[in-house]
Amino acid sequence: MTAVEGKTFKAQAVTRPRAQVERQLREAILDGHFAQGDKLPPETELAQQFGVSRPTVREALGVLVSAGLIRKIPGVAGGSFVNSVTPDSLSRMLSESMDTIVRIGALDIAEITDVRRVLEVPAAEAAARNRSTEDVAALRAVIAKQKSITRDDPDIPEYDLQFHTAIGQASGNRLLAAFVAAVHDATHPAQFLDVTREVAQKTVRQHIAIANAIEAGDPEAAGAAMREHLDFVLQYSLPSQD
Repeated sequence: MTAVEGKTFKAQAVTRPRAQVERQLREAILDGHFAQGDKLPPETELAQQFGVSRPTVREALGVLVSAGLIRKIPGVAGGSFVNSVTPDSLSRMLSESMDTIVRIGALDIAEITDVRRVLEVPAAEAAARNRSTEDVAALRAVIAKQKSITRDDPDIPEYDLQFHTAIGQASGNRLLAAFVAAVHDATHPAQFLDVTREVAQKTVRQHIAIANAIEAGDPEAAGAAMREHLDFVLQYSLPSQD
């Protein structure tokens, strides 16, 4: 049996051949035998080690792609590479799982808002402590877009996602940023709002207050502004979502 990069794979008695390939590759990645960014052995080599066909290996690799553990790059210099842990990659993985939970559980706006308080008030406070010039610029850029749109613009949920995701990233905590982005991406809380002209204007003013506190480096003010914003979201949620 040939060892590849310190890890030896072998055939195991399991119900489905694909399962043994997937499990052992997953364990190899999570145990650190393959580091972030490492390229996995070619499909032909893996097929020989596992004692299975290339289509079986390809199927197992597809499952790992869906799980967010690896990415496949086409071409001569391509192959299967272990994903790096970034806020974006973490958010994608969390969002996919959360989307399923939301769809099955039919969560209401009150539950979503409660979770947002747990995540986003501390995120705003951390952002005020750790924000960079680039973070503040990102927040201001989103606010500028929000000021220029009408209340029936279909991009309202997307801009809301961008604003709150930017706060998560400014917090300096990658996992917190991923959770904030995932909650927004899976639930799109802006869709629950009864977006009248007054509500739209006040939402933008609240975003400005949050951004001002973060830029000023005032964690207490940032947390309070975020808390006020989330209370407002719940207060003006659509009746059909209560």
